[in-house]
Amino acid sequence: MLYTAAAGERAMKVQQVIMRALSGAITWLQAAEILGLEPRSVRRWRARFEAGGPVALYDRRRQRPSRRQAPALEVQRILRLYRERFAGWNVRHFYRFARRDHTVRLSYSFVKLALQEAGLVRKARARGRHRRRREPRASFGELLHLDGSPHAWLRRCPEQRQTLIAVLDDATKRLLYAQLWPAETTAAVFAALHAVCTTWGLPIALYTDRAGWAFHTPMAGGPVDRTHLTQVGRALAHLGIEHIGAYSPQARGRGERLNRTVQGRLVNELDLAGITTRDAANVYLTERFIGDYNEEFAHPPADPTSAFVPLHGVELDAILGEHEARTVSPDNVVTLDDVPLQIAKQPGRRTCAGLRVTVRRDVHGVLSVWHGPRCFGRYDGHGRPLPLDRPTNARAHLPQARRSPSPPMPSIPRRKRRPGPRLPTGPRA
Repeated sequence: MLYTAAAGERAMKVQQVIMRALSGAITWLQAAEILGLEPRSVRRWRARFEAGGPVALYDRRRQRPSRRQAPALEVQRILRLYRERFAGWNVRHFYRFARRDHTVRLSYSFVKLALQEAGLVRKARARGRHRRRREPRASFGELLHLDGSPHAWLRRCPEQRQTLIAVLDDATKRLLYAQLWPAETTAAVFAALHAVCTTWGLPIALYTDRAGWAFHTPMAGGPVDRTHLTQVGRALAHLGIEHIGAYSPQARGRGERLNRTVQGRLVNELDLAGITTRDAANVYLTERFIGDYNEEFAHPPADPTSAFVPLHGVELDAILGEHEARTVSPDNVVTLDDVPLQIAKQPGRRTCAGLRVTVRRDVHGVLSVWHGPRCFGRYDGHGRPLPLDRPTNARAHLPQARRSPSPPMPSIPRRKRRPGPRLPTGPRA
């Protein structure tokens, strides 16, 4: 059955207004005013729509209804569900929860079209210029994406902004780490790398943007300085991990798409769960969100062989941390971030004043002062001394070479003393 263009436009307008009224966005009296009809006529249009679907709005003389026609009450239930509980969610995220928790059996394309026609979801804008897709790496752990996404993640606390530090595998699109931090700092990045390396091992390469913690860029927008390493760059070089920097957001599109997807889902899920604190949000990320994300988006790699390198006793706590050079003051104190660290008297030294030492802060926030291979002390975040849980000398734990017992010294025979000539003795008085 063919219809004129005017009839099609008229039917589309009536259908959109009816869908808005069914969703509760407008009342039926407002729908009558928009269409310029009497309320009685709008009730007839509604009855025709509920009986025959969108096709019934074109002409009264229609063929037999389709067996795949969606019930109007089910459509109304879906629209009301989205408007009352899932407002602001993207369609795919809403469709997943609707099928799992609310027994929705209609197709994704129909639900999306119904939400768009009801005015509850906007149609996507046109994409940008054409770009060539980079093929993903073949093995799990061959390339990881690490990025921070500042956003108002807690909808119930809109005045707060946190930064999500996320690590994504390039070959499988598997989300390996995701936690909220106050800001995108070196300590947050070290914590993310420590969690990933402890669980899976050392990756081959890491792909990041050119943030201040990642690279030193002498000129804004220019190339990075590979000779002047940041704290993260030093740690990656020590571990043998290649550090790749992106010069545009499009170059690391997988990481940008991850941020956009997580922003469209995590904010709504945290609001639905009633979470208002960062600690509770991190627990939800670990126990629920990461698993659901990987179940929906992750896929097997092209090469089943893992590219992660086992640690084999690598001390991540010592490597993944901040290392700062300091000079000991005359009162045997060094300062890091306004925290004074008092060095105790060291055996074999009258004083440590004037020595160049290295102050380390590991991923747990523990501070330590080192002079070469020797540790002068460990401290908490407030500068209070902690007991040394390892040898003060880095070489003290190495096994000493076993020496074979030396052979006994040969005994030297004692010479017999020759009797000398006797002196003449005079007569006794």
